[in-house]
Amino acid sequence: MQRSAVVGKFDDDLAYILSLAERPVISADELASNLRQVYDTVLNVDLRRYEQAAVREQAPLLMKAIFDARMRIRDRIGAWREQGFMTVPVQKALRDTFRIARYGCDMLGEILIGNERLARHAELLKPFTGTQYNTLVNRAFDKGRNIPFRSGDVLLVRGRHHNSAAIARIGDTDSQFSHVAMIYVDPKGGHWAVEALIEEGSVVNKLDDTLAHGVARAVLYRHKDSALAMRAAELIHERVLASVTGKARHIPYDFSMRLRGRRRLFCSKLIYLAFKDASAGSIRLPAFKTRFDMKNKDFLKRIGVKAKETFAPQDMDIEPSFDLVAEWQDYRVTSELRMQDMVMTKFFEWMDTHDCRFREDFLIRLISVFGRLSSYLSNRIKAMISSVVPKVPRNMSRRCIATIVMLHKTAEDVLPSLRALEENCLKMTGRPLHAREMLAHLERLREVSGGRIGYLVGRP
Repeated sequence: MQRSAVVGKFDDDLAYILSLAERPVISADELASNLRQVYDTVLNVDLRRYEQAAVREQAPLLMKAIFDARMRIRDRIGAWREQGFMTVPVQKALRDTFRIARYGCDMLGEILIGNERLARHAELLKPFTGTQYNTLVNRAFDKGRNIPFRSGDVLLVRGRHHNSAAIARIGDTDSQFSHVAMIYVDPKGGHWAVEALIEEGSVVNKLDDTLAHGVARAVLYRHKDSALAMRAAELIHERVLASVTGKARHIPYDFSMRLRGRRRLFCSKLIYLAFKDASAGSIRLPAFKTRFDMKNKDFLKRIGVKAKETFAPQDMDIEPSFDLVAEWQDYRVTSELRMQDMVMTKFFEWMDTHDCRFREDFLIRLISVFGRLSSYLSNRIKAMISSVVPKVPRNMSRRCIATIVMLHKTAEDVLPSLRALEENCLKMTGRPLHAREMLAHLERLREVSGGRIGYLVGRP
């Protein structure tokens, strides 16, 4: 197949997808239906339709086309909101569409680099760097040079740990992100990340250190009111800096995920409070909240979540008051992220459909007790023993520690078979394993498991 044929066929597919997304609608139900068709179309794209060598050569063009199409859809959210079309089904359809589009770009990026995987001891690239089209820039901000960070920018990221995948998956809609931070640029030009971390509470870190801390995916958002954003960054930096320098009380992590109160913060609540204070209470993010509507609440109770709805990191993806400036991913690990995502999707699905729950044994109880006791040690000692006992804050419960350990160990039990399946797919076809193939494989594992996978136990 000639290159022109590959691109032509892809352009036809993309044109059809955009025609669905941009079709005039007269109701929210009609919009949700169109977006659902977009999602289903992208989900069911069969890469075997395209000759592999030609796809690899044309991957940069195809990736940019998908990204530009996503930006065109995202730019319409504000108008849809004004029309009263941003109902819960429309929100879900948008989130699903953006997520599946990212997976499509990831797979093209993986094909572009020859399906290279990150070596065991190699380091991730620094976000917004890389030469293999790792960074995709919104055309409205693309000046042909690196985009400087601004005070008040919001950074949405995803780490490589299983708990990051779980955080991205516990809401009513699956996501690909687990953390969000506020960027503050001081008067001398120093760049800082103001953020709330589970293990440390609210902190101020050098932005370079945050970006170098195992980030596998990152998106830069910018509020449409730059003066307001700068004020928000200044206020939250001032408050958190006072807490870490001893001028004010330490701000511990808020496991409840509730937006009320100021004494404890989780990552998104820090952003919420920054813009609320900067606007004298008139701006309360997000426009569209994440809900916790799982029927089986056991996991949420174990980790301390008490909110019924919240501001989750992924809510930035459809927040109309912010522009998406640029997006970055390390294609050497996006396949692994996709596997983690599918594992967590199935875990939470099984919790609801098969009443699966994490079941502790003596070893888990022992690990969690020692982890809990370690929270009373100094930070220096915690760091010294972190390879043996997890570094945990004093306000993390023993059950939460146990659940995180069981989550990790259970995910590690099923990932090897997914990795082997993908390796076989790469050898046979030259293409990465599709998410739907991963989900089918995981369901087969459950069917033959007798109702137990790792520490996750449910009905046979």
